[in-house]
Amino acid sequence: MTYEEIIYREDGPVGTLTLNRPDDGNMFTGKMCHEIRDCINEVRRETRTRVLVITGAGDKFFCIGGRKNGMEETTLYAGVLPTLEMYESIDRLQKPVVASVNGFAVGGGNVLQMVCDVTIAKESAVFRQVGPMMGSFDAGYGTWYLEDLVGKKRAKDIWFRNPKMSAAQAREMGLINEVVPDGQLQEATRKMALEIADRGAFALASIKAAFNARHGGVGGLSRMAHDLLLRTYLKTDESKELSKAFAERRSPDTDTFGH
Repeated sequence: MTYEEIIYREDGPVGTLTLNRPDDGNMFTGKMCHEIRDCINEVRRETRTRVLVITGAGDKFFCIGGRKNGMEETTLYAGVLPTLEMYESIDRLQKPVVASVNGFAVGGGNVLQMVCDVTIAKESAVFRQVGPMMGSFDAGYGTWYLEDLVGKKRAKDIWFRNPKMSAAQAREMGLINEVVPDGQLQEATRKMALEIADRGAFALASIKAAFNARHGGVGGLSRMAHDLLLRTYLKTDESKELSKAFAERRSPDTDTFGH
């Protein structure tokens, strides 16, 4: 697929999705949200890539939120930035997603890195949640996921007072995983991604689904059961015997069960 506001490249088992609007803080637009969603869904349907990295173009901005330019003036969904479609696609992707924060991660950009499975950032990166300063908010991903990472009291403080946080502060509170010198971010990100890619792909997919099942409710549980466990179950001797007995219109051999 070709994209206008993101760049996607594969290098061995690692795919890198780059938000490509550096002159505007790599801010989301409706088009970018849909391109990110579509790209991730393409990655989901192939087996070449075992880890996805999300980063921003340039050396100043990861992402500083979103713009509604060109969207319909309506109170219905057509007038809302489809950020949830991005976040949901990251959760559904059965591969670990690494956020490589190369600058300011503000507002929706901070939520984006939180939704990713692991975050590595350069020392000069800045993290901030600014919604209430602009009369807006992010309920759900921006609140529940943040509470999981830093605790309820600290999450409320981040939303109520909107402090700027350095990469070191973000790591100390559990908002991100690793901080590296500015000039080493790309190399350190790839090293992290390759280390993850060496693990069992099915095991990683199952772990990710298990983590997401709590927030995903029935949808999250269905992903765990349908997308992963069901496929494995259908290859068991028990399943094969049941299918064969059904096709042959006979009682199944129950000695094959429970082993």
